[in-house]
Amino acid sequence: MSRSFPHRSAAAATAALALLALTACAAPAGGPSTNAAAGDPVEGGTLVYLEHQPHTTLYPPSAGFYPNGGIVNNVFDRLVWQDPETLELKPWIATDWEVNADATEYTFNLRDGVTFSDGSDLNAEVVAKNFDLYGLGDAERGLTVSEAINNYERSEVVDDDTVTFHFSAPAPGFLQATSTNNSGLLSESTLDFTLEQFAPGNSAEVIGSGPFTITAEEIGATLTLTARDDYDWAPPDRAHQGRAYLDAVQINVTPEDSVRIGALLSGQADYVRYVEAQDEAQVEGAGFTIYAPQTNGVNNALSLRFRDGILADIRVRQALTAGVDRQEVVDTIYSEKYPLATSVLSQGALGYVDTAEAFAYDPDKAEQLLDEAGWTVGSDGIREKDGEQLTLVVNEAGPQPRSFEALTLISQQLKKLGVDLQILKADAGTAAEAIRDADQVQINHSMVARADLDVIKSQFFSQNRNALLNLDYDDQSIGDPKLEELLQAVASEPDADARIADSQAVQQYLAEQAYVIPLFEEPQVYGTATNVQGVTFESVARPSFYEVWLSD
Repeated sequence: MSRSFPHRSAAAATAALALLALTACAAPAGGPSTNAAAGDPVEGGTLVYLEHQPHTTLYPPSAGFYPNGGIVNNVFDRLVWQDPETLELKPWIATDWEVNADATEYTFNLRDGVTFSDGSDLNAEVVAKNFDLYGLGDAERGLTVSEAINNYERSEVVDDDTVTFHFSAPAPGFLQATSTNNSGLLSESTLDFTLEQFAPGNSAEVIGSGPFTITAEEIGATLTLTARDDYDWAPPDRAHQGRAYLDAVQINVTPEDSVRIGALLSGQADYVRYVEAQDEAQVEGAGFTIYAPQTNGVNNALSLRFRDGILADIRVRQALTAGVDRQEVVDTIYSEKYPLATSVLSQGALGYVDTAEAFAYDPDKAEQLLDEAGWTVGSDGIREKDGEQLTLVVNEAGPQPRSFEALTLISQQLKKLGVDLQILKADAGTAAEAIRDADQVQINHSMVARADLDVIKSQFFSQNRNALLNLDYDDQSIGDPKLEELLQAVASEPDADARIADSQAVQQYLAEQAYVIPLFEEPQVYGTATNVQGVTFESVARPSFYEVWLSD
């Protein structure tokens, strides 16, 4: 699945410039250097939160984009809560559940007294309607199937408080899927929306049952979340119960890094997302707090599209892998909060196995492999074969931190080997189309977060994100059927231990085939002012404002 992001709006630009004008003359704040406990939590106040990109949709299956997920996580409840520390699945709207032996049938008992913010009841009927949409999609309305849900067949309303879901084949990842932002529960009226009605401009009409509701919006610039006074159905295992502490959260889109950081340091903002690595020392040095929760999924990586003519030769893929000095990339572009990747999956991901040996930096080996593959150095230093230069294109990944800087350094590294790596730096819409075409983009820079074994399928399976373009969109052919089988096994194996082994088999296969060059384990990096207390995140690092409170 590709994701597209709109250009920064004129309104956002105006807001950012105004903020820059204010921060330019404001001295950075010093102040205390801790967010340590500041007494008992207090209710009230508005949190000013700066997001560096505008949200694109509130349709939950498209909540993977972090600006979308940061809103969805605070407005829509889910059936199940995943403890972000232990990754254990615990009750939320569902009080308990049963799963049959082959994971083809799930029954949930629902909590009493839960309502949506429009006053309608959250009952089995509306929960069934939610998952019928997420599991089957609706092409006529432009609403896609959730990549978190596999093999969905139908729902069955047992009674007002009980619902059963049936699957055509084992779906062992479904329970965790019900805890993700992709499965946020919508009111019955919202479930009738088209894709356009989930878009910016209509956000206040999108109704959930969460602790906040959307009460105001300026497209591409600001969004206001207001606490529900009657909210009383948080996950029982959360430290706080009842109404959110804050009265409201003011989300301001602030694309310029210097403006975001300046606003935080000057006291005009309380909480910012996307503190870039080069700004961390300034923020921490001024006494503010940096949070860098991990995304716990497929690492920030380069996917080598093996169906491309040049990359079809495994020796070329192995040469590129050996020719990229990943440690230099991490040390030069990022910080210690971005650990060097040792597998396709993060070390915090379920099923992780260490395959670091396959990604060792060895430029001599890289040159030897290219020689063996018949690529000889031309007069301009770029290798050639049969009249063709060894030129490849990689996409700049807009949502990923410092993508262009990292790719520029990798391009310089590969040029020493005679490889011409060009970077596609395009507007979001053009880039989204280009990455679906191996003639335009032969190396895909991306990552994906989800705290379930299915995450590896989400990234590489033909019917999901198809990062390797194993599926040719033009002729619908599959280039590597074995990879498809390995990925399907992860999503269809009901035995927990066997499923972990299936995930590890995929990681090892991707490394052996030199399909992926993992770069680093990607965190989401936030900065907060010293008066911001109770900061928490969901399992893949999206912010939760429910327990946040402001001290004096």
